[in-house]
Amino acid sequence: MAQPVGTDPAEASEAFGEAARPRRPLALSPSRASDFKSCPLLYRLRAVDRLPEPPSPAAVRGTLVHTVLEEMFGRPGPERTPRRTAEAVGPAWERMAEQCPELVGMLPDEAMAGWLDSARDLVRSYFRLEDPRRFEPQACEYAVEIDTVDGVPLRGFIDRLDLAPTGELRIVDYKTGRSPGPDFEGRALYQLKFYALMIYRLRGVVPAQLKLIYLADGLSLQYAPSESELIGFSHAVGALWRAVTAALESGNFPARRGPMCRWCTHQALCPEYGGTPPPYPGAPSPGALSPGPPAAGAPMTVVGADPIGPGVTAGTF
Repeated sequence: MAQPVGTDPAEASEAFGEAARPRRPLALSPSRASDFKSCPLLYRLRAVDRLPEPPSPAAVRGTLVHTVLEEMFGRPGPERTPRRTAEAVGPAWERMAEQCPELVGMLPDEAMAGWLDSARDLVRSYFRLEDPRRFEPQACEYAVEIDTVDGVPLRGFIDRLDLAPTGELRIVDYKTGRSPGPDFEGRALYQLKFYALMIYRLRGVVPAQLKLIYLADGLSLQYAPSESELIGFSHAVGALWRAVTAALESGNFPARRGPMCRWCTHQALCPEYGGTPPPYPGAPSPGALSPGPPAAGAPMTVVGADPIGPGVTAGTF
């Protein structure tokens, strides 16, 4: 099943029982980095306290659509048709509900048919933007975890990685919401620049294209990063991780009011809304923090094997 995604640019894994899983070493994912930049307290409640968050219909629908598109690319090219892919929504939902029974009561019974139809509409929208019969992605739902040369642990799931016959790499991310206005394009691209940096450190190649596909309004956004841009982005990520580490050591995670507060499920614990956060549980054990800069020449950590063998596409991007 695709990794859970949220209504913001980040995945909302907490909604699917992340807090109940064994603790992994802390790392910066695009979502946790975005959390800390927008509100350090939100980062703490999600990454340190790991408070559960109720699954929203929009977030679950996003995961469902991602799952259907991932499974579509597992079929032979001629079988990747709009009709067959839309028909896969129902069975995929049944599997999700079986794996996560808490999702069953997410909506009233009378609203489920319309909710599933909206997921099918998003799947059909994808086919107006791409023809998946014309290319083979190199990887779907690709899990990557690396340490940068500065020792910053990065973690993420890439929706799709494409490789052109001429060697260019493209990173693709599906969004089930609408495309952002000009003021929010930078925020939308932040996630893909994060992934581009991870691929650059992993493979030594700058992705030729970053592509955001917005299924709700059938639009896409493309961006071509440069090597110097990714190096500068790496420095910014390093500074952010140092700020996170300092906050973990001091326990100082101030709340910061912003436009995303309206969707936050933790307002009752937020001082900006008259709440009181729970007592700080303390920084995770040293083993749960960054292991520090790797030794010179040491290999970077990768969770999940690097995709083997080139993909085949219809041409360059």
